[in-house]
Amino acid sequence: MEPLTTSYPLKYSVPKARVFVVFLSMVLCTTILCLLQLRFFKPKFKDFYSFEVKDSRGRIISLEKYRGKATLVVNVASYCQYTDKNYIALQELHREFGPSHFTVLAFPCNQFGESEPSSSQEIESFAKGNYGVTFPLFHKIKILGSEADPAFKFLIDSSKKEPRWNFWKYLVSPEGKVVKFWRPEEPIESIKPEVASLIRQIIVKKREDL
Repeated sequence: MEPLTTSYPLKYSVPKARVFVVFLSMVLCTTILCLLQLRFFKPKFKDFYSFEVKDSRGRIISLEKYRGKATLVVNVASYCQYTDKNYIALQELHREFGPSHFTVLAFPCNQFGESEPSSSQEIESFAKGNYGVTFPLFHKIKILGSEADPAFKFLIDSSKKEPRWNFWKYLVSPEGKVVKFWRPEEPIESIKPEVASLIRQIIVKKREDL
């Protein structure tokens, strides 16, 4: 009868060991897959031009098309005390320095005094009809709070400066990094030298690459 007592541990120890090995393998595989997903599949937003936005008609476009240029990104509004002065100044800036090496990128927002109540297409028509705007106007967005547009949130996080009103301006380098920012009341004369400096750098780099 003694052989019977020694056979039971052997009968159950092998399956338990196999279950443990299988469980450990599953844990390791899951961990590896999670790490690979974080490494290779997580969206990478290294700079401003890495983002996608919507144009005034709601079509998705990549900001990558502006890489290599100096861009002035502005949150605009149609019914603000700064509207006339800023739209005129922005168009002047765009006409003087654009479009080969520089562009203004306008993002309508209604979060400041509800001064941009119109639809995106109506905003575009307003800007073009009243100020002859030739720079791009995008879909109306939110730039504050949990629903903030990711591209604009990048500008805020990079500069550590959150807009407090309409027509805050962020100067973005050809590589997509925030260089400087201006408040709505600051004159265009304070912006021109910074834009001109970036453009000179772009031209010099292009000549060196030839």
